[in-house]
Amino acid sequence: MRQTHLFTKTQKMSPKDEESKNAKLLIQAGFVHKEMAGVYSFLPLGLRVLNKIIGIIREEMNAIGGEEVLLTSLQDPAVWKKSGRWDDKVINVWFKTKLLSQGELGLANTHEEPLTNLMREHIASYRDLPRYVYQFQTKFRNELRAKSGIMRTREFIMKDLYSFSRTEEEFRAFYEECAKAYMKIFTRAGIGDHTYRTFASGGSFSKFSDEFQTTCQAGEDTIYIDKKKNIAINKEVYTDEVLSELGIEKGGLSEERAIEVGNIFPLGAKFSSPLGLAFKTDDGSTKPVIMGSYGIGPARLMGTVVEVLSDEKGMVWPVSIAPFHVHLIGLPGVEAEAEKVYKELANIEILYDDRTEVQAGEKFADADLIGIPYRVVVSKKTLEQKSVEVKERKNGHIELINIGELSKFLSRFL
Repeated sequence: MRQTHLFTKTQKMSPKDEESKNAKLLIQAGFVHKEMAGVYSFLPLGLRVLNKIIGIIREEMNAIGGEEVLLTSLQDPAVWKKSGRWDDKVINVWFKTKLLSQGELGLANTHEEPLTNLMREHIASYRDLPRYVYQFQTKFRNELRAKSGIMRTREFIMKDLYSFSRTEEEFRAFYEECAKAYMKIFTRAGIGDHTYRTFASGGSFSKFSDEFQTTCQAGEDTIYIDKKKNIAINKEVYTDEVLSELGIEKGGLSEERAIEVGNIFPLGAKFSSPLGLAFKTDDGSTKPVIMGSYGIGPARLMGTVVEVLSDEKGMVWPVSIAPFHVHLIGLPGVEAEAEKVYKELANIEILYDDRTEVQAGEKFADADLIGIPYRVVVSKKTLEQKSVEVKERKNGHIELINIGELSKFLSRFL
């Protein structure tokens, strides 16, 4: 893609009204636009990153047997009243609206109730189980104070998967399988080395749950990490009883701030019982379906990657989720040669900075800010050696590569 075809532009300064690093960099680089507090639009570069993250999550959910659906954002109060969660005293982040024809609707902040209600039409026998259903759907939460850039917003896309099982053993087997899939997702997104499966409170769902926490000073949570066992404990459940249950000694733990990038919850029959989701066993008896909930926010994951991997010059995207793999820059006087390189790299995801009115220093600064993994520079100096300059964004390593070998060289890393 030619950079002149992008309607977005970088800004010389980061926005003064933003506190979080991810929002400052993403807005300055033209990845997102702030509509209002807690509400962001994704622009072409940002949407490319978001869609790649969604693609990784989708691949891993499909690999463990997930079936994708798309439920509605508008919610029927009658379904939620069965679980008691239509009450603002139970869930205090509802966005609700009145219908012109009278009556009330809500904008979904989660989807346990509607999916459980839907599955009543498709689950009746033990032969219909287990099932693992997921979606990427917009959620709306009336947060008192939206903060942390795109990591905590009032409107966001959530991947929520729900498991439906016959027994606790069957549920637990999938629960562990999903936990492994989550770690694959975070590894593929470039933050696996910073992310820990974390023992946490189950909130209103269960006594305990598992979070996936990425260490970062910008995090809202405090966790205690056992690096030998590669697990952690959230401060909210950091007690001698829990430590004993996990076989962990206090002396071997390090305290760190962290960002929650995913969670998995045992739900038991919390929703299946009040909503009437049950099945006939092989002996003819009736039992409630055992459920689990598994969430990841793709935009939250994107913001976390920016918080963890960026440096003083800008963002540093892993190849797996970068908007493009190569940022091509042609300096003055070599436009024809740069065009030729651009065409020869047509099989690579490439952003070509073909702006003619911008000085070299500004192009280089923009490349660092945008954070594409590899920068390729064509100049009179490099052409004297029939080469181009290739710079790796994450470590600054620079190498001269013969033009004829460039495509082959880059393909080793992409």
